[in-house]
Amino acid sequence: MQDSRELEIPFGHISLPQFPPIEIAGITIDISITKHVVFLWLSALILIALALVAARGNSKRRVPHGFGNLMEVFVLFIRDEIVLPNMGASGLRYMPYLLTTFFFILIMNLFGLVPYGSSATGNVSVTGGLAIIAFIMIQVAAIRAQGFGHYLAHLTGGVHWALWPIMIPIEILGLFTKPFALCIRLFANMSGGHIVIVSLIGLIFIFQSYLVAVAPAGFVVGIMFLELFVAFLQAYIFTMLTALFMGLGMKGEEGAEHAKERH
Repeated sequence: MQDSRELEIPFGHISLPQFPPIEIAGITIDISITKHVVFLWLSALILIALALVAARGNSKRRVPHGFGNLMEVFVLFIRDEIVLPNMGASGLRYMPYLLTTFFFILIMNLFGLVPYGSSATGNVSVTGGLAIIAFIMIQVAAIRAQGFGHYLAHLTGGVHWALWPIMIPIEILGLFTKPFALCIRLFANMSGGHIVIVSLIGLIFIFQSYLVAVAPAGFVVGIMFLELFVAFLQAYIFTMLTALFMGLGMKGEEGAEHAKERH
């Protein structure tokens, strides 16, 4: 669960390279490699490899089968159940980003179920980085759809100018609460399951009895299957909410026009 400066292996530990901190504008940044960084990089490499294998296989066959067919199932699901309902046809241009987000988070989640592995999404810094990218994409989608002028105008909420000092700070705060919710939701859900497993295994050491070990071990197996489901679920939720927030920004111009009609 915890990040560390070494990797656990069956017969010991591997110390990871450490570098002196860097100070930028009075802010100290530690660029040393940690366990979560390693599994984040490994997840990225696996994603690239799987995508290349699927793309190469599907390019040679008109009807995908095998692994390429499996990947196409996920792609079609994200297109038909996430992108089109929340963003419309204009959201298809953002499919590469949303597909990358889904598979990247999924692979990182699954690494937490591998022996000696670690889930990088259990680190709030990693989920924070994903949320920052989502925040940028949400604003980019809104500006491209509305234009910069309409994007700034939507911060007024369509109310009378006298209420702008109240509405504008609220709207700006709302821009940041969405990615913050994405960050904390993914971090908390991926950490929660691991905490439950650790707590159940800890009962064995607390009671120090083989008889007590049977029940916690059985519960741990059940929680592991639940964690497998949660790994897919959280990747889906993060991708779906990101698409939803992007879609709301892209449709902001329609909301502004309706507000003008009511006035």
